[in-house]
Amino acid sequence: MRPPRAVLVLAAAAALLLLLLAPAARADGGGGGCGADGAGAPGDRARARALKIAAFFSILVCGALGCCLPVLGRRVPALRADGDVFFLVKAFAAGVILATGFIHILPDAFEKLTSECLPAGGPWKDFPFAGFGAMVGAIGTLVVDTVATGYFTRLHFKDSATAAAAAVGDEEKQQQQQQATAAAPHAGGSDDREGHVHMHTHATHGHAHGSTALVAAVGGGEGDKEHALRHRVIAQVLELGIVVHSVIIGISLGASEEPSTIKPLVVALSFHQMFEGMGLGGCIVQAKFKLRSIVTMVLFFCLTTPVGILVGIGISSVYNENSPTALIVEGILNSVAAGILVYMALVDLLAEDFMNPKVQSRGKLQLGINVSMLVGAGLMSMLAKWA
Repeated sequence: MRPPRAVLVLAAAAALLLLLLAPAARADGGGGGCGADGAGAPGDRARARALKIAAFFSILVCGALGCCLPVLGRRVPALRADGDVFFLVKAFAAGVILATGFIHILPDAFEKLTSECLPAGGPWKDFPFAGFGAMVGAIGTLVVDTVATGYFTRLHFKDSATAAAAAVGDEEKQQQQQQATAAAPHAGGSDDREGHVHMHTHATHGHAHGSTALVAAVGGGEGDKEHALRHRVIAQVLELGIVVHSVIIGISLGASEEPSTIKPLVVALSFHQMFEGMGLGGCIVQAKFKLRSIVTMVLFFCLTTPVGILVGIGISSVYNENSPTALIVEGILNSVAAGILVYMALVDLLAEDFMNPKVQSRGKLQLGINVSMLVGAGLMSMLAKWA
């Protein structure tokens, strides 16, 4: 899988999300608690603007720090991808992502899709759309996960077979040239000499054929190639789920005009972004992307929420988070994102590491990653009090 192409798909998805939220940015002008919230006092707006700027830089730095720690940790022997510390860090990050889906995103989706501000005559109160969206997100992730992994695995082996055939052809030509060169000075020699040359060349050719085909097909380790392909799919699907959620929370924070609401969100969302970045960074390390692809994915993750904040600031004067369109769009997207993150955390992150032979054969490491996962999930759940 070519990472830049996948990241472009993620960018297109984020742009589509912003276009969907654009109609919801205008207040409906309804009465009661479902209308426009009001602009607030000038002093509050000034303080809110300062807090939003602080949030922009704080979330940007914390996201970059969390995502880059596993990437830069490759140069530290203790943090290599097959080390015990890396297993602990990844379990912690997976617990964070699991709590993000269950505790942060899914309840918010239920709240929005069952709001009193939705049209009374609509289907929103007669069917659990939030749970349905989470199920669709999880099943869709399963389909994308398996189909993409299978497709790129087949593509990889097809390319390997082509490279092996080309390498074998080159070896055959080289052997034929060597045989002709060796036979020329001894054209009048005995039959035994000719047979010896022929047998030696044939044996050498067979050895070169087998070794070249093996190197070309495997590329330094068949298991390593399959492992890297698998984690490339995981990293990009995980980033998709995180990006959808990050744009929404960024817009919500940027559109808020209440300093009392924004202040706790600055700290909570900074930690939130850092923990999520650690999980994504761990997957990027295991995927063995090239440097350019790593930089692209890290930048895309780090900038998503800050860009959402800027969009929220731009539409804050007309945005009403309680308008029916905003509630429906955000609720559906949040529910799908929750399904994606829950699936990724349980299936692609926790299950894979917990069933790893290295973990299964060592009781202390197994206990350690269980504790690390619970700590990550617990800390992220605590942040739900503020964000």
